Amino acid sequence: MERTLPDGRLALYRHPLWLRCTHWLNALCLLVLLLSGLQILNAHPALYWGEVSRFDHPWLAIYWHRTAGVPVGWTLPDWPDLGAGRRWHFFFAWLFAMNGLLYLTVCIVTGRLRNTLLPDMEQLRNLGKTVLHHLRLQFPKGEAAREYNVLQKLTYLFVVLVLLPLMLLTGITMSPGMDARLHLLTDLFGGRQSARTVHFLAACSLVLFVAIHLAAVLAAGPITEIRSMLTGWFIIERHRK
Repeated sequence: MERTLPDGRLALYRHPLWLRCTHWLNALCLLVLLLSGLQILNAHPALYWGEVSRFDHPWLAIYWHRTAGVPVGWTLPDWPDLGAGRRWHFFFAWLFAMNGLLYLTVCIVTGRLRNTLLPDMEQLRNLGKTVLHHLRLQFPKGEAAREYNVLQKLTYLFVVLVLLPLMLLTGITMSPGMDARLHLLTDLFGGRQSARTVHFLAACSLVLFVAIHLAAVLAAGPITEIRSMLTGWFIIERHRK
């Protein structure tokens, strides 16, 4: 769906209501999960590989300046409380998982996954050129902005189909109750401590994705980008000779 504005610009209905709702709910869940996850990590800021924790030989010890862990003010709650942090984390983890499942299901049913997110061969051949354009902060204009570019598509697919399921599965693996019923997952990740480490690395990758995503929004034009995610309408310029 599209319409021409009085000033000659083209308004393209890019983001339907269900997508905008799941997007903003994801943003809320990710913020709470990050802050509550830091609270949990602060209880023991070290990572291990395998089934058990070898306290004198961590795979990675996490420090913030001279203090182990991260500042308390960056956690949820903002005082040391492992139990409260876990309750926040688990509630929003399941909300995040259900919201993600809804998003993926609607994407498949409506054909958005196939028609909007899957790149074609021509786009894949131009992947290197697209990467260079992004590094130079050169974003598509005019008719070229009608659809996501190949870098956006591949990134979204990786996050939706790989990174988020990986976080969910490793989170389930760390649960003693789920581990007793789905021990196959523990074997798959090489132990509960390995799953905890993979969970942390996946979370760091997701934070990096969000940071790059926000930087791209600012570089491409925050008013247009945020307005499109609030109203659904994405404004693009007509080609002018």
